[in-house]
Amino acid sequence: MREKTERIIHEWTDSCDAEVSIAVLGGAWKPSILTLLGEHGVLRFGELGRLLKDPTARVLTRQLRELEDDGLIIRTVYRQVPPKVEYRLSELGASAAPLLAELTTWGTLYAGTQREASAAKTDENEAVA
Repeated sequence: MREKTERIIHEWTDSCDAEVSIAVLGGAWKPSILTLLGEHGVLRFGELGRLLKDPTARVLTRQLRELEDDGLIIRTVYRQVPPKVEYRLSELGASAAPLLAELTTWGTLYAGTQREASAAKTDENEAVA
């Protein structure tokens, strides 16, 4: 478990446990990484990068390490030349799938409402001008 995650779990005793979920699942690309691994089963680093539309290698590496440290993915290294590394969901990572699906549903609803509000405001401003 990452130090940050452990600190939240142990020190934030009066906090909402949703904060733990956000700490573990939040971050650049993490929900997308987990979703892709759920869909594909096993992916290599380059495959993940291409499917995610090329995040920087540094960012992708960091997110994968955090997910591995928090026990959501399993990294398998094959001793060969060139080195081969594969990623897959752990049982714990797979258990996050329903939560990620709900977050996607809510995000779609929220984004749609915001787009409608923005379009209405634009139409209102154009009518005044």
